[in-house]
Amino acid sequence: MELDDLLPPALDLLAIPSTADRPDELHRALELVLDFVGQGFTVERFSSGGKPSALLSTGPPGARDFPVLLNAHLDVVPGAPGQFRPRRVGDRLHARGAQDMKLSALVLASVFRDLARELPYPLGLQLVTDEEVGGRDGTRHQLDEGVRAGFVIIGEHSGLRVVTESKGIAGVRLVARGRSAHGAYPWLGDNALLRVLDAVRAVLAEHPVPTAERWCTTVNVARVDTPGTALNQVPDEAVAWLDVRFPAQEADVVSRLPMLCPDVEVLVDHVEPPHRVEPDDPRVLALREAALGQGYAGELLRKHGAADARFFHHRGVAAVIFGVGGDGQHGPDEHADLTTVVPYRRALEAFLRSQR
Repeated sequence: MELDDLLPPALDLLAIPSTADRPDELHRALELVLDFVGQGFTVERFSSGGKPSALLSTGPPGARDFPVLLNAHLDVVPGAPGQFRPRRVGDRLHARGAQDMKLSALVLASVFRDLARELPYPLGLQLVTDEEVGGRDGTRHQLDEGVRAGFVIIGEHSGLRVVTESKGIAGVRLVARGRSAHGAYPWLGDNALLRVLDAVRAVLAEHPVPTAERWCTTVNVARVDTPGTALNQVPDEAVAWLDVRFPAQEADVVSRLPMLCPDVEVLVDHVEPPHRVEPDDPRVLALREAALGQGYAGELLRKHGAADARFFHHRGVAAVIFGVGGDGQHGPDEHADLTTVVPYRRALEAFLRSQR
């Protein structure tokens, strides 16, 4: 399949506003890709939390264990209406989801369609529709239902580099309680908001916001709030919401937060581990060799954002991110680099044929 063959279905898929708040559009995106793959494959459907997903294979119904599994998400973050009218400008394809990751998803689907029957092992294709809102009702749900793999390629954008490490993620609340009083007599109260701000400062002193890219724990203070509405009242309760991202070597960061701010209550809403694959894993080396065969260096890459790879890593499954190039992820100028599409497909084919 050449680029001109892939563009028409890509334009159709990119025109679908498959955001989390539009369940009908999530279904429509999934059905489009299933129709693109066509007949002759086993299709197992899943649903969790209103989010549909599917697992395709050449095996009998119920086959859920694969030496190699291809994973793609078809949901996107919200965008302006014009971003759902895809347009090509030279070697760039502009649209919401062009880079992240509908174009890569179609390439994975085309490779599965054209190659799965030829391989000497069962190949799986996992299509999910909730990665942008956490992945718990798609990839994680399928794993909870018994889907297994030896090696997973997730088609998130990477410019044909191989992502072997990504950060863990934690959602944390710092809760302070004080004593209310009249705002004109603050010494009679205990301002909970000031307690929370002191705790935030203590956390940021330990994990300052980097001034440039660094592979370290980062803490985003997403919101600070108090239930009080009166300006002339000392708040007796306050909360700060933190988004914590951490590499594997700093996996104890969440457990250390209570020591940094002992005057507030630390509530961990969720924590999910980082993802890592050994760089010298033979399958990683084979994928890098396949990229090299297409004129790309196949460099190793680490991603600061969390991805569905963490669900596989948690179960001891080696997973990498490997996708097309582009820029502007989640922004107004999101686009895919069309010069990477054919090399990406050929690298995938070469890798899959190299496995036994």
